[in-house]
This record gives sequence, C-alpha cells and structure tokens, in this order.
Amino acid sequence: MPPVSLMTTRSAALAVLFTALLAAVPLPAAETAPDKDGGKAKAPGEAKGGKEAGKGGSRGARGGAAQPVEVTNLVRRDLSETLRVVGSLAPNETATIRPETTGLIRSIHFAEGQRVRKGDLLAKIDDSELRAQLAQSDSRYDLAKQNLARAENLRQTQSNTQADYDRARSEYSAAQADIELLKVRLARTDIKAPFDGVVESRTLSAGDYVNTQSVITVINDLSRLKVEFQVPERYLPKVKTGTPFSVRSTTVEDATASAGEVYFVNSVIDRNTRSSAVKGYLTQSAPALKAGMFTVIEIVLEVRKGALAVPEGAILIEQRGPQIVTVKDLNGEKVAEIVPVVLGLRARGLVEVRAVKGELTDQTQVVAAGVGSLALFPGAKLEPRPLRAEFNLVD
Repeated sequence: MPPVSLMTTRSAALAVLFTALLAAVPLPAAETAPDKDGGKAKAPGEAKGGKEAGKGGSRGARGGAAQPVEVTNLVRRDLSETLRVVGSLAPNETATIRPETTGLIRSIHFAEGQRVRKGDLLAKIDDSELRAQLAQSDSRYDLAKQNLARAENLRQTQSNTQADYDRARSEYSAAQADIELLKVRLARTDIKAPFDGVVESRTLSAGDYVNTQSVITVINDLSRLKVEFQVPERYLPKVKTGTPFSVRSTTVEDATASAGEVYFVNSVIDRNTRSSAVKGYLTQSAPALKAGMFTVIEIVLEVRKGALAVPEGAILIEQRGPQIVTVKDLNGEKVAEIVPVVLGLRARGLVEVRAVKGELTDQTQVVAAGVGSLALFPGAKLEPRPLRAEFNLVD
C-alpha cells in the first residue's frame, strides 16, 4: 500500500465538515415585495380566488352592458301560401283540319294567318264525280216515285199483289236514301272552319291529292288562353276548381302578371312524376302572352286573415322547437324573454307565429335580426334599435 499524505487527509476532513455545516444552517425565506399600499402583495392564486373574484364574475354575466339589438313589432296581416310551378299557354280550342274524303283540291279559300268565322269555307275538293252520281240517283228516284204512285193506284183496284206494292215502295225508299248519301258526300268536299279562330300556315295547295290523313292547316281559337301545368300531390288537396293563380312570362321583358282561375284538376296522379295535371283559364287579356309560351304560374293555396307575422330572421330554431326573443320591461330596463312558438304560413320573408303558452299581440317587440349569433338569454339587458329599412319586410 502506498503511503498517504497528511495534507490529503486534512483536506478531506475539512470538506466533510463544511458540507455538514451547510446542511445544518437553514437558508433565509424569500421576502415578498411590498405593494403600493405598503402591504405585501398577494400570491397569484390568492388574487384569482376569493369572494371578490366570484362577485366580479357574476356582474359580468348578468349586470354587464346592454346588448344592442334590432327590433320590430309583431303585425297582423293577411298571409297567403303560394306555390310556383312552370307550365305552358295553350289556345282555348285548337283543331287540325283534315278532309273527310279523298280527291283533288280544287281551290283554297283562306290566307295564312287569317281570322275566320265558324262555317267559313277553307278548301274545296273536286266533286264532279259525286254530282254525276247525284244526277243519276235523281233519275232513279223519279222513276221509283212514279212506280210507287202506280202501285198505289193498282192496289186500290186490287189489280196487283201486295208484293208488287211492297217492292215499289222499297225501291222508292232506296232511291231516296241514295240521294241523301250523295248529298252528305258532296257536303264533305267543302272543308269549313269548325269554330271562330285564326288559321295557321297551309301545307297543301290546289291540285294536291288528299286523303283523310292529309293535313290542310290548323285553326286556333284565341278568344282566351288557358294554362296547362302539373301540381305535386302534396299540394293537390288545396287546388280545386276556382283556385286563383297568376301567370308571368319568363321571355317577355317587363311582362306584368295576368290573373287566372283553375277549371280542371285531374283526378288521377301520374306515378312517374307524382303530380297531377291542372288546367286554368286566364281571366285577364295579356297581349304579350301567346299560345305555346313557357310561363311561371303562382298558385294561391291558402289565405290566412289577420295572422301575426315576424321576419324569418327572428326565428330561433333549437332542439326544443322554434322560439322568438321578445323585449320585456323589467324594473325600467329592457330585457330579453324567450317565447316558444308554433310556426304557420310563410310568405315573402314573413312567418306566421303563435305562442305555445300565453298570448302574443301586435304590440309585442321581437328581436328581428341575428338571434342565432347573439348571446341572448332570459333576463339579458337589451338596447332596442329600429330594424334597418332594407330588412323591414313588415311594411
């Protein structure tokens, strides 16, 4: 073992003694800095806790500044439930003119676009052959008439048999029927207008051969227009004969709406579209509207008289149902009150409301805008302001 130095042993002993002294002597506590009042500052935890902090938080929730809101009064007005659909205009009556017999067209008696009256001659088919047959039948008819007269005279004197008399009478009746048949065929060679109207363009000319499938022209009765459209089955119970509607063209600039009335509702619903065909007449003349136009029809389904209405922006939808925020006077202050309501008809940005409990009047003020984004609760202070003019739908 190597020799240990005396200086090394003494240094180690002093280090152990110094360490023991440091452990035995306590360090001085950290002093807190004095506050402005001369006292000691409170610890951060103490500043955030305590009764004063609780009271201050309560004042922030209930006793803070009033919330500015835009309000309007409930009003009573007539609300109408309407339905918009698309449809087409059609003439009052329309007919495709076809001949009832075959032959050559001898002449055309109308101009394209001409207004005609019922019974006016439109076209004439060659009838020379039929007139010759009629002359032949007239001769047979005269002979049959004379034979019948002789048979009657002979029958009075018992100079002929009953069979001879019956044969003469039958030939007379047959000759008379032939004449009537030819007259009907001759009348069919005159193609006439079935009603008052305006003819469209003609597709044939004089000299063309026609049959019963040939189209000569189309005639339309434009004395009044009718509208044809489809109504979904959901709204059919509210559409019936006499239901009013308005028609507006989407292609004519500055076209005013024309009033109409339903006259037909189909009793069968189309399975493919789940809608039913409805027709109506226009009760007002509109020169800008023409048959065949694409139109927008607005049907009045229901009218509610004197209903309380609010703007749609005043409705607050929650899990418990729709609500509105009304302005209530409490100890001289304006505070918020949440009122559950039942919604009714909607029309042009307005909604009919009825209180679930209690009663609403036309003097009740409601928060009309921003109810979904404002932090409103029962008893919250309000600063009512008039609703801006651009949002005022009640007037």
